Amino acid sequence: MKYIYTPQGVCSMQMIFEIDGDIVKDLKIVGGCPGNTVGVATLVKGKKINEIIAILKGIPCGSKGTSCPDQIARALEEYKQKYKI
Repeated sequence: MKYIYTPQGVCSMQMIFEIDGDIVKDLKIVGGCPGNTVGVATLVKGKKINEIIAILKGIPCGSKGTSCPDQIARALEEYKQKYKI
């Protein structure tokens, strides 16, 4: 299933997930720092949603109070709520 999330408070503009059950099969992050966003997107592929949330939730970027990794976790929490996973 394709799931599109609009992050808040970060440089990236959109996160496009491909999710199968509770596994993130693919993630494309539009905008942001390419090295970081491509790296994080590659690292989450094939991992379970709860594992990703546990690893990435709460990571800050400077004084923003959030980051692209944190926004990935928030997106997946929203996905879990929306689809009762």
